[in-house]
Amino acid sequence: QRYAEIGGKSPLLEITMQQAKALEAHLNLDAEKQYQVFVGMRHWFPYIRETVTDIATSGINHLISICMTPFFSKMSTGAYYEHLDNAIKLQTSFPEWQESLSQTRIGAWYTDPLFIQAIATNLQETLMTAEEGGAVSPTILFTAHSLPEIIIQKGDPYADQFKHLAQLVAEAANLSTEQWSYCFQSAGASSMQWLGPSLVQTMEDYAKQGQKTIIVAPIGFLSDHVEVLFDIDIEAQQLANKLNVNLLRMPSLNDHPLFIQALGKIIKESEQTS
Repeated sequence: QRYAEIGGKSPLLEITMQQAKALEAHLNLDAEKQYQVFVGMRHWFPYIRETVTDIATSGINHLISICMTPFFSKMSTGAYYEHLDNAIKLQTSFPEWQESLSQTRIGAWYTDPLFIQAIATNLQETLMTAEEGGAVSPTILFTAHSLPEIIIQKGDPYADQFKHLAQLVAEAANLSTEQWSYCFQSAGASSMQWLGPSLVQTMEDYAKQGQKTIIVAPIGFLSDHVEVLFDIDIEAQQLANKLNVNLLRMPSLNDHPLFIQALGKIIKESEQTS
């Protein structure tokens, strides 16, 4: 039903492919060597194992891996790299490739200045739109996907990295401390405790305080998909209507030129330090 309400499918794969195409073109501008950018998905085609087979078949023996999340978490980034490890082990038809393969794996990259600038640019444009619409002192809510709270007890850095990114973007966008806050969205339906405060609770709290305009900035997501297009644009919008609050959303980065430049910079810097 949620997919039906956002147009029948998620645009995530299409956008990721657009990001890959733009990134490859950017990496190969005045490059001393040629880059090929591949997309591997964990939950849909092309699966990571299929993509690794394509890489092995092509004979490419240096692999730079980056997950399309700026944070590191064992539940997300760690799981993707585990799938990558397994996919490489399965390439028994290419033993020479397995033996010669060298790898660079990128962990958290949320502190990259160009990445922060790309988000801040989108946020400032959204603030201008709000002000042109008559909004006075809107509140900005930075959001990221909630994860089970137990990860904090295990020392996972995800939540702290998200809070740090929110601070960095707020500074880059010249926000005062009173203008913004952070919260988590899209928690799972299980009975375990999830990271909070939730977007729903935070919106309700600000509405009670008399806030009339809220801008949701989903900085934990890099492209449009169901957690953005349904959870914010439909579900949170319905709540805002009930609360008599004007809700705006900062656009996703998708293939924003500054974002693509940031990815290219991060990848090339990873080669220098590996």
